[in-house]
Amino acid sequence: MIMIAVLGTFDTKGAEHAFVADRIRQMGHCVLLIDVGTGESPTIVPDITRDEVMRATTINRGIAADSAGQPRAPSTDRGEAIATMATAVSCFLRQLVDQRKIQGIISLGGSGGTALATTAMRALPLGFPKVMVSTMAGVNVASYVDVSDIVMIPSIVDISGLNRISRDVFSRAAAVVVALANARPAIDHESERSEKPLVVASMFGNTTKCVEHAKLIIEAAGYEVLTFHATGIGGRTMEALIDSGEVAGVLDITTTEWADQWVGGVMPGGPHRLEAAARRGVPAIVAPGCLDMVNFGERSNIPEKFRDRLFYEHNPQVTLMRTTADECTEIGRIIAEKLNQSKGEIRFLYPLKAISVISANGQAFFDADADSALLESIRKNLRADIPFEAVDSKINDPVFAKRCAEQLLEAMRCTSATLA
Repeated sequence: MIMIAVLGTFDTKGAEHAFVADRIRQMGHCVLLIDVGTGESPTIVPDITRDEVMRATTINRGIAADSAGQPRAPSTDRGEAIATMATAVSCFLRQLVDQRKIQGIISLGGSGGTALATTAMRALPLGFPKVMVSTMAGVNVASYVDVSDIVMIPSIVDISGLNRISRDVFSRAAAVVVALANARPAIDHESERSEKPLVVASMFGNTTKCVEHAKLIIEAAGYEVLTFHATGIGGRTMEALIDSGEVAGVLDITTTEWADQWVGGVMPGGPHRLEAAARRGVPAIVAPGCLDMVNFGERSNIPEKFRDRLFYEHNPQVTLMRTTADECTEIGRIIAEKLNQSKGEIRFLYPLKAISVISANGQAFFDADADSALLESIRKNLRADIPFEAVDSKINDPVFAKRCAEQLLEAMRCTSATLA
C-alpha cells in the first residue's frame, strides 16, 4: 500500500483536494493531506496543518521564528506569504521523502497554488512521482517545472468547485499519481538498479558523432552514459544531476549554452553552467563544442540588433548565428574562470580543425580568427595546473572522441585511487 501526499491550499480549494484524496483511497491507497494555505482557516481537516509544516522546518532548517521559537505569522502580503510557505514545505516534504513516508505527491492550483506546490516538488528527487493539476498548464510551464520531472496536467476549467469537467480531470490525475507511485517498486528494487557508475555527457546535433563514439568507449569500460541535449534546459538538468552526487564523471563536449548565455540566444544554460562538477570535484573532460553558434528560433524573430550577422538555417524553427572573435574571447574567459573553480580532476581538449560540423574549413561558419580567439582566451585564462590539450582534428573525428573518452577514464581512475 502506498501513501500519496495531497498538498494544497485548503482554505480556497479544500473540496477539490478532498475529492482527489477520496479517489486515491478508492484505489486502495493511503493519503496524507497537507495544508499549505496562507489565508483563512481550511475548509477540510488536514493530516498536517500549515502550522506543523512551518514548525517542523523552523526547528530543522532555520525558517524565521518568533522569540518563543514558534513560526512567525504569515505575512499579510500574499506573494511574500506564498514564498515563505513554499520554502517551508519544500524542506518538510524532503524530510518525508527521505524518511520514505510518502511515495508520491499531487496538488491542484491556480497561479499562486501552482507556484507554491511546484516549488516544493522541485525540491524532491528526480523519479519521485509529482503531479500538478493547474490552470497554468496550458501556458509556458518552464518556470514551474524547470529541470524537474513534474507532470503538469491542464485543469481545463478553473479549480473552483466540482463539476462534470473537473471531476473527470481530478479523477484521471489521481490515477496518474497512483500509477507513477506503483511503478516505483521495480525501480527501487536493488536487483533492478544498474551497478555501473554513471557518466553524463552534453550533446548537440553538431557534436553527435563525437559523443556517440566516446560513449561506446566509456560504456565498454563499465560505465553507464546519459546524454543531455545542450538546449539550455538540458545543460541545467545535467548540472542538477551532477550536483546530486550520483555522477562519477562528466563528458562536457558541448558547451554551446555559454554562447547563448553570453550573446543572448534562446538556449542559455544559466549563469551557473559548468559549476557543478567543479564544485563537487567530479572528474570532467570539457571541450568547446558548438561555441561557434548562438541559437535563435525562426529567422523573422531574431532581434534587430543582430540583423547584419552571419546566419545558418539549421531547420525552419532553428536559426544559428556565428559568434564573433570578440564574443569568443569573452566566452573563453568565462569558461576558463568556471573551470578554475575545480576541486577535482578536470581537463580541457580543443579540436583545432573544427568545433562543430559547420565550423570546418569550407563550411558555413568557418572563421579562423574567431576560433583562434576562443582557443587563446581559454588557454590564457585557464588555471596553470589544469591540463589543456590541442588535438589536430575536427570535433567529430574518431581520434578526438577517443582522446576525450580515454582522458575521462584516466581522470576517473586517478580520482578513485585518491579516494582509496
